[in-house]
Amino acid sequence: MYKEDDPQITLTEFYSPFGKLDPDNRWVRTANLIPWQQYERDYAKQFSNKSGAPAIKFRMALGTLLIKKRTGLSDREIVQVIKENPYMQYLIGLHEFVATIPFSASSITNFRKYITKDVIKEIHESVIQRKRK
Repeated sequence: MYKEDDPQITLTEFYSPFGKLDPDNRWVRTANLIPWQQYERDYAKQFSNKSGAPAIKFRMALGTLLIKKRTGLSDREIVQVIKENPYMQYLIGLHEFVATIPFSASSITNFRKYITKDVIKEIHESVIQRKRK
């Protein structure tokens, strides 16, 4: 099941007990380059609106896969580093720093099923074009 999307959070709306996040951080810059809503609609079409457990939001799934690709860590390690890092939590669309992540390492396998390498390549090319403008 897929629930309607929450509005995308901005950097100023993200709450961290450690103070404001640095807008020049690589995870913040990445988050701000991706047109999340554009891809969220296509991702949501893969899920039922009426039955099943709620699906993880696109931003959380893709953000996690991007972190995994950039760091080369295992699925279990990815969950742990996201749990410890407010910048990564901002990238995946959380509204505030939390001590527990709303998915398990085994969920990352499902993320890969719904967000293919082709989709990631398309987003990557879109981001490169946005950087050039």
